[in-house]
Amino acid sequence: MKKISITIVFMFAFMLFPSCELDEIENPNAPTVTSFADGASAADIQLLTTGLEAVMRNDLAFHYDTVSILGREYYDLSGVDPRYTGEILKGPLDNNGFLTTRAYAAWYKVVKSANILIEAVENSTAGLSDQEKNNYYGYAKTLKAYALLMVANRQFDNGIRLEVADPDNLGPNVGYDEALAGIMSLLNEADSDLASGSSNFVSLSSGFDGFDTPETFSEFNRALAARVALYQGNNQLSLSLLNESFFDIDGDLYNGPAHVFGLTGNDILNTQFHVPLQSGQEFMVHDSFIEDAEAGDTRVTEKTIELPGGTSFDGLSADYQIAVYDSNVDPVYLIRNEELILIYAEVNIGVDNDETIKAINRVRNEAGLPDYSGSTDDSSLLAEVLKQRRYSLLAEGHRWIDLRRLNMLNEDNIPLDRAGDNIIDAFPTPFTEQLN
Repeated sequence: MKKISITIVFMFAFMLFPSCELDEIENPNAPTVTSFADGASAADIQLLTTGLEAVMRNDLAFHYDTVSILGREYYDLSGVDPRYTGEILKGPLDNNGFLTTRAYAAWYKVVKSANILIEAVENSTAGLSDQEKNNYYGYAKTLKAYALLMVANRQFDNGIRLEVADPDNLGPNVGYDEALAGIMSLLNEADSDLASGSSNFVSLSSGFDGFDTPETFSEFNRALAARVALYQGNNQLSLSLLNESFFDIDGDLYNGPAHVFGLTGNDILNTQFHVPLQSGQEFMVHDSFIEDAEAGDTRVTEKTIELPGGTSFDGLSADYQIAVYDSNVDPVYLIRNEELILIYAEVNIGVDNDETIKAINRVRNEAGLPDYSGSTDDSSLLAEVLKQRRYSLLAEGHRWIDLRRLNMLNEDNIPLDRAGDNIIDAFPTPFTEQLN
């Protein structure tokens, strides 16, 4: 299996947003950023392609931990940093602290990496055909859109910049709705590029096995677009896009492109894995996840482990450690079929409730549960879909966003376990961004 070398990540470490300054890479044996942008060779293009995929894995845990804690999926009760039980649960969030800035900068490194790849391909001396260039454009724009979506979901109404290619002329900060529209436009542009690409697609890691041709990578692109359409409240568009994606109601729930990790010296680990029952690893599932589960739901036993005696810190306590990942080299999925099935269930509500129930039962049965037997009115079905998303997509970055987009980010769904705890709906604009 091909691995992604993190030496590429180090090459991109200089690309901190918002300054977007591009200094030369101080390595006499490697190409400079200037050569990437102006006369890149075939080797340069491949370096940038691999680097874009690799840099996406940087600081993933900071993203998933923070949004999961805000959604009360789990707590960090390890006591390593009191801000994980203080600032992020009480507010206000520091606009110059790492809880706000670290994931923000990480996603914009992905955006910047994609922009560099696009510019390098445009000006390459590698003799690429127009079809080959389109492959790179479709790949880079899709991952750029993914990164922008991730940061937009963090910032919500505080907004993001869609245009950052020119460091001397950064685009405006736009609100959430405009950000989603821009991201959808970029995904559509990427899909058009892929449709005009050559059969010899870009070289990717094993995390994209099955999504490594223009056609199959397009299915990944369309899956992301279906997610965006769901967030936009455009259920009919989302349903149409699902039909162009890798959605398969009878397929493997874990089919989808993924970040991959490795144990070699030139790779990185999945830092969302927590050693079971070990001191200092007390990332604890909120008690309500256990209490609200149906009897026999295998997702509870598969994704959590009871910590004898439980643990407490800073006035918070819990009994079950999160165990979504079984090892420090488990993949982290960008999007997978189980999410698509649940999107299908949701967007069919009020259109074809029989299809909604069919999709719900596909997920319930896989979790060892019987067919859904509740009310079949639209509101009851939506509550059931949201429940299945909660258990199927635990710690995958959805709960907080789901509650917010459905106007359910309230005390009925966000437990306030201590006096002074609050519900936070967005991360603030980083201080350095405000200077720009």
